[in-house]
Amino acid sequence: MSTSSEAALSKVPAVTLGFWVLKILATTLGETGGDALSMSLGLGYLESTAILMVIFVVAVVAQIVAPRFHPFMYWATIIASTTVGTTLADYADRSLGIGYPGGSILLLALLLASLFAWHRSLGSIDVESVSSPRAEFFYWLTIMFSQTLGTALGDWTAGSMGFGYTGAAALFGGLLLLVVLAYLLTGVSRTLLFWIAFVLTRPLGAVVGDFIDKPVAQGGLDLSRFSATGVLLALIVAGILAFDQRPAGRAH
Repeated sequence: MSTSSEAALSKVPAVTLGFWVLKILATTLGETGGDALSMSLGLGYLESTAILMVIFVVAVVAQIVAPRFHPFMYWATIIASTTVGTTLADYADRSLGIGYPGGSILLLALLLASLFAWHRSLGSIDVESVSSPRAEFFYWLTIMFSQTLGTALGDWTAGSMGFGYTGAAALFGGLLLLVVLAYLLTGVSRTLLFWIAFVLTRPLGAVVGDFIDKPVAQGGLDLSRFSATGVLLALIVAGILAFDQRPAGRAH
């Protein structure tokens, strides 16, 4: 198959400004949605993770067997990955007793191992190369680890490191701005910058989500997790309809 054919068959969206807006909305929803299941409904981290992992796996399988890129299917899978990432990180950090530093280090190691195995197997971790079932498998595995790592980093920064939700949001927002500047002003690998930004948008969404739904005594707004999740979902649907959703590698 030619390179142009592979690009045309890409099952993931082009990386645009709209992509990043939707990614941040999805990661914020992942935090409020995951907390709604594990905390508001009282299912606990392990049970919630099991339920959400099944949903994520089903969504990934649907993505892989689909013959072409479907925007709503793609973003539903992203939402599933970030929601299960929330409860999985909470389980690793709190229930396993390894704490935020231990959880973050473990998840970073898993993320790097996934990227290494992907590159070793297929020769590229560029999102524009995601046009085969094997590439999609590595793509979604890497995304799940990145979403889970981002949750742990957000909780660690806002909580144990004492930044608070707004301080942590400013920190990760600033780091993302540095990535943008590196993209605009340097020749640093675009693929490397993409994955750095992909990881950093998750803790940004995590701390914003926590700021929305955590009690006032903990620095949050104490808004309903279910209402916040519903509003975020509506914004994501509107964004999918409003923003360009062409497949990666395909020109206008």
